[in-house]
Amino acid sequence: MMIGAPDLAAAADVLGPLGRADVPLGPYCTYRVGGPAALLVEADSVADLERVREAVEASGCPTLVVGRGSNLLVADAGFAGIAVHLGPAFESVEIDVERAVVRAGAAALLPVVARRSAAAGLTGFEWAVGVPGSIGGAVRMNAGGHGSDMSESVVRISVFDLERGGPDEWTSEQLDLGYRRSALGPHHLVLYAELALAPGDADRSAAEISEIVAWRRANQPGGQNAGSVFANPAGDSAGRLIDELGLKGFRIGTAEVSSKHANFIQADPDGSADDVAALIREIRLRVAAATGIELQVENRLIGFDEDIGVGTSGVQEAD
Repeated sequence: MMIGAPDLAAAADVLGPLGRADVPLGPYCTYRVGGPAALLVEADSVADLERVREAVEASGCPTLVVGRGSNLLVADAGFAGIAVHLGPAFESVEIDVERAVVRAGAAALLPVVARRSAAAGLTGFEWAVGVPGSIGGAVRMNAGGHGSDMSESVVRISVFDLERGGPDEWTSEQLDLGYRRSALGPHHLVLYAELALAPGDADRSAAEISEIVAWRRANQPGGQNAGSVFANPAGDSAGRLIDELGLKGFRIGTAEVSSKHANFIQADPDGSADDVAALIREIRLRVAAATGIELQVENRLIGFDEDIGVGTSGVQEAD
């Protein structure tokens, strides 16, 4: 990679028609707010990703891998680099019932993989029906819910390195999955994941899926949000801490703490990503002042200068 200031013009020259300029990222995120990417690539092949690698090498531009955006908030000012979004070529789901193995592309939706594996008579991935993200993002953050997470089933993945190329295979041991984390760096892009499940009963799995969907509808809000904003502190619940401070319904500008679940923030239609970030910051400050607990942000915030407890670049979202 070149040394010095990023050169967007050089990146655009390398990418050619593959790189679209000033594309709003809000439509790619479940918050539905946020600014544009300086360049956006819709990648449908490893060759497209290799072109991105060449552009990064020539320009020194930062990269942002955007999955389903269900865990992502981009500042109103946007992202001054190359955003990469995987296209339909990475949505395939292959099920080997005899081996009880599912190979899912990084862009495949978690609910789709959950329903298809359950219908094939495999169990162990029903929990994912309630997570509106992609396989790639779920691997990156070890997404989970309802008593399970990705670490319970991922056995290997394929990874493309936006700095060095690829693809390469990683084992579950190399991934080093922990609570909402993995060993994947900002320049790593998941291409597919292989999941080891177990033989099950399709009807029983379908019933479990229905229960999960009903529970989430009853207990979690819809609308423009990105799921749980804060990770649960050890032995406690972030939602409980926020609720006990009376912050349900608390609003800053176009962003509001959900009245249904205090660990969700909802953005207004045509709202501001900066308002969401300001609300996240204020919640952290109030919880810390009242309890001494510094909540850690699960959402990935991109392009915000002020420290609010999160990273600022290079993520592949699940959620």
